[in-house]
Amino acid sequence: MKILKLAFFVLLLTSCAIGAFSQGKSQGRGSDLRTVRGTVVDKDESPVDSAVVYLKNSHTQDITAHVSGDDGRFSFSGLDLNVDYEIHAEHNGMMSSARSVSHFDGRKEFIVTLKLDHKKAEK
Repeated sequence: MKILKLAFFVLLLTSCAIGAFSQGKSQGRGSDLRTVRGTVVDKDESPVDSAVVYLKNSHTQDITAHVSGDDGRFSFSGLDLNVDYEIHAEHNGMMSSARSVSHFDGRKEFIVTLKLDHKKAEK
């Protein structure tokens, strides 16, 4: 009977240890993610509604686009801290300068203002 109780106790401890380890791994994964957010503004610094904001993953070359809200705000979340990104905005033939988000910058929240200050190049 003592051996059965001891075996149950060891099994219980092992289960708890595995659960704690896997929970710690998943919490650690969340800390490897970044959010890039900001505002699109025009030359007069007024927020721009419905601007298209492009985020390019420099590793995979994938591009994700979001449309800015009424207040000019945009947000990209769930981004890998170990990857570089390039971000710019476009609206009505105008374009912002491209900004870089470097993996060397360890901030988990990167805030940027994208100013529409030059004409988009014709293709």
